[in-house]
Amino acid sequence: MASHMKTTIQLPDSLFEEARKLAQRDRTTLKALVEQGLRQVIAERKRRGGFRMRKATFKGEGLNPQLAGASWEQVRELIYEGRGG
Repeated sequence: MASHMKTTIQLPDSLFEEARKLAQRDRTTLKALVEQGLRQVIAERKRRGGFRMRKATFKGEGLNPQLAGASWEQVRELIYEGRGG
C-alpha cells in the first residue's frame, strides 16, 4: 500500500502557467506532470551515479624530496619563486 504526502511547492508564475497549459493540452493534471518530472530526474541521477574524478596522473618521480612535510604556504612560495608579486 502506497502512502501519499501532501505538500506545497513554490514555482515561478511563468513555469506554473506553462505546466498548467501543458496539463490541459495533454488532458492530465498538474500533479501528474510534477510526479512524472520528479521520477524522471530521480531516475536520471541514479543512472549517472556519483561524481568520479578523472585520473590525472603525470609521469615523474613523485613528490620532490625537498617538499616532503612542507606546508601549502611553502609549496606556493616555491611555485611562484622568481615570478614577481
